[in-house]
Amino acid sequence: MPVTKAVIPAAGFGTRFLPATKSVPKEMLPVVDMPTIQYVVEECVESGITDILMVIGKGKHALEEHFYSSRELEKRLEDNEQFALLKKVRRISEMADIHFVWQKELNGLGDAVSHGRTFVGNDPFALLLGDTILKGSDSSQSILQQMLEIHDAKNASVVALEEVDRDRVSRYGIAGGTNITDNLLALDQIVEKPSAEEAPSNMAVAARYIFQPTIFEYLSKTPRGKNNEIQLTDAMAAMMKDHEMFGFRFTGRRYDIGNKLDFIKTNIELGLNHDDISGELKDYLRTLARKL
Repeated sequence: MPVTKAVIPAAGFGTRFLPATKSVPKEMLPVVDMPTIQYVVEECVESGITDILMVIGKGKHALEEHFYSSRELEKRLEDNEQFALLKKVRRISEMADIHFVWQKELNGLGDAVSHGRTFVGNDPFALLLGDTILKGSDSSQSILQQMLEIHDAKNASVVALEEVDRDRVSRYGIAGGTNITDNLLALDQIVEKPSAEEAPSNMAVAARYIFQPTIFEYLSKTPRGKNNEIQLTDAMAAMMKDHEMFGFRFTGRRYDIGNKLDFIKTNIELGLNHDDISGELKDYLRTLARKL
């Protein structure tokens, strides 16, 4: 069955960005001229998925407002003949059918994903973390599109993987398995934030997943794990004992805006791809580098 639905968890507090995220969701922090969450939705749309559920929590009303139409703003832009901006603003509310569900208590990523069960039903679905942007080295296909092709061929769950330094494995869910091709693995292990000694590899789960609906059965049986939360990786580890699961080692870049340094790096790197500011930004960076 083709994948037509996506779930985007976006309920976390964003404590690493306080006080900025006291009233502004971290997913709404801008990367150049667009909130991070919009990059994620654009990736879904580019991949042919326009039926999307966002799992949100307290203080996240800005996410709903961003994807609803704003008649007053649109009229102001139209009256001022700012038609290019008007087109961009209108597209936000028209490009996808976005639904929202509330996660009343923050009990971990696994719990957030389980809130999508009614929306997903018995269909396979994409899961994209709302605070991470992925850019493939092949501009003709998004990473999600490539994962969808693997899912269609294998009829099994697929996880995006990124190679990280061994001293950073404790920050991520780490997967292990057997190479099928250069970029595809048959997974047999996944561990949430292991030490370097415990890690089965240095392949980190990279914020993109295609799941068979069976994952919800395993989530419902998963006890609290690290940080006293229901960990998605624990449910995946149980699931892969009974069902095939594949890892896609993508080529490209992961931009994690979940911490301050990576957020700043992301704005610089993606800013260099914006024609309207790239020239001046390069000049500024050269000048700054000479002073350091």
